[in-house]
Amino acid sequence: MSDTSSVTARRRGETDETRTERPEREDGDEKRRCPECASSALVADEEHGETVCDDCGLVVEEDSVDRGPEWRAFDAAERDEKSRVGAPTTNTMHDRGLSTNIGRENRDSNGNALSSRQRKRMHRLRTWNERFRTRDSKERNLKQALGEIDRMASALGLPENVRETASVIYRRALDDGLLPGRSIEGIATASLYAAARMAHVPRSLDELARVSRVDEREFQGAYRYLVRELGLEIEPADPAEYLPRFASELDVPAGTERTARELLDDAKEANLHSGKSPVGLAAAALYAAVRLTNVHVTQTMIADVSDISEVTIRNRYQELLDASEESAFSDGPGATRPSP
Repeated sequence: MSDTSSVTARRRGETDETRTERPEREDGDEKRRCPECASSALVADEEHGETVCDDCGLVVEEDSVDRGPEWRAFDAAERDEKSRVGAPTTNTMHDRGLSTNIGRENRDSNGNALSSRQRKRMHRLRTWNERFRTRDSKERNLKQALGEIDRMASALGLPENVRETASVIYRRALDDGLLPGRSIEGIATASLYAAARMAHVPRSLDELARVSRVDEREFQGAYRYLVRELGLEIEPADPAEYLPRFASELDVPAGTERTARELLDDAKEANLHSGKSPVGLAAAALYAAVRLTNVHVTQTMIADVSDISEVTIRNRYQELLDASEESAFSDGPGATRPSP
């Protein structure tokens, strides 16, 4: 056994579960090896702060520095409360979240209320802080647009990744000089619509029109303009992507939703979806499914959820049933489909 003082003549069992592989370090031209058996298979035991030879079990180093936090957390809320680092950068804010912000509570660090003179001073500081956060017209434009994207995404219940993608699309449009001649709200709405389509959580044009501050024709034109100029690769909307949301709002069973998907699959095989509204097909497939599975959901309820007229639902409903019957007939003489 070596006489080096840094080597501890203590062996550990091979059953430690906390040991992890440590990359080999080089001292000069030679790789680091175990002084006992000359093996380079050194692993780190993070829990005990030791480096152990995986072949002979010799503890090569001990009392290593733990670079993790000195606190423990048992859930995400407690982890966020104890963490002392700033928030991660995000594209949903015009300054990517790197600037400071003065809180609105008129209290000092001890929780005591500020005097009237101090409140006036803090009000002036907040005002100047907001002015300094936007240095030029481009940043003011970006701040207004990202606020619109966040507002509309919240109203539509879109996830965080869609907001990030929409913010990136708007930033690209701003950097490429695509905004002159078009409104900020129109480009922001088009960016959000494109991001939702790319993330496969689409929203219909009627849903966007309800929360947008521009009319439907304007942001449709802005959407086509962004797709063409930025070269966005957006697949055609799949009717099946609308089904989970409609089924959830109507609280239909999983079997009914599965039947609706089968009807849409038959429609795709018959090329019935070409040139037709995916929202209308999804609503009609759900109505056909509730009829086939004897679930009490009316046409009016589906029309209210999907923003599709009952006439459209009835027309697509019959087309879906015809496509389903043709698919069942082509499957073979023994194949059968339930009738409405």
